[in-house]
Amino acid sequence: MSKLTGKVAVVTGASKGIGAGIAKALAAEGASVVVNYASSKSGADAVVDAIAKAGGNAVAVRGDVSKAADAQGLIAAAVQHFGKLDILVNNSGVYEFAPLEVITEEHFHRLFNINVLGLLLVTQAAVKHLGEGGSIINIGSAVARLPMPGGAVYGATKAAVDAVTGTLAKELGSRKIRVNSLNPGLVQTEGTAEFIGDFSQAAVAQTPLGRIGQPDDIAKVAVFLASDDSGWLTGEKLFASGGY
Repeated sequence: MSKLTGKVAVVTGASKGIGAGIAKALAAEGASVVVNYASSKSGADAVVDAIAKAGGNAVAVRGDVSKAADAQGLIAAAVQHFGKLDILVNNSGVYEFAPLEVITEEHFHRLFNINVLGLLLVTQAAVKHLGEGGSIINIGSAVARLPMPGGAVYGATKAAVDAVTGTLAKELGSRKIRVNSLNPGLVQTEGTAEFIGDFSQAAVAQTPLGRIGQPDDIAKVAVFLASDDSGWLTGEKLFASGGY
């Protein structure tokens, strides 16, 4: 039997990149997966199609996680489709850097609304359905611990993700719901494609394992955190960065 047979998972922001990789990996281990997307229906449908072709079970559900009604609707759709909820992966996020001189109110609020408020709103809706053994995985970033130029706002949102993780682990522990952060280093995705070439050589040089990460590297850790194999872990901040 696969690690997640009979489980139901919601993965936010799963139409591409790390989210898509996690959705496929959870499905490959037996979970039924809700593939959330905000704008790319075609991307989400492609992920669902890939899961179905591999013998898995998935459905695409649109929703802007930064809107309370959408967050609640996403979780309601998951329960309606699959009857319950066991795993929540808060992956939705804006990956955007800006030096101090060009930071605007719009930039600040856009990043915090999606990266932090969205996580809180979806989790708030999900905990009404998560039972004992439930697992919440918040996708953070190594930038929370390793600051980068231009990352004042983005890094702050990911530091907030770690802080929220610790707090919710304390709040939900009595209900036997685990909450952990998974913090990737530099990963080759659509979101990083525009600038990865600018400093990939430097990043590789500082990475003991000698390469840029791939979505599958992160997805495998997410499967571990979603499964009973990590049943004694909560409130943890795991860095998956090849040692960067």
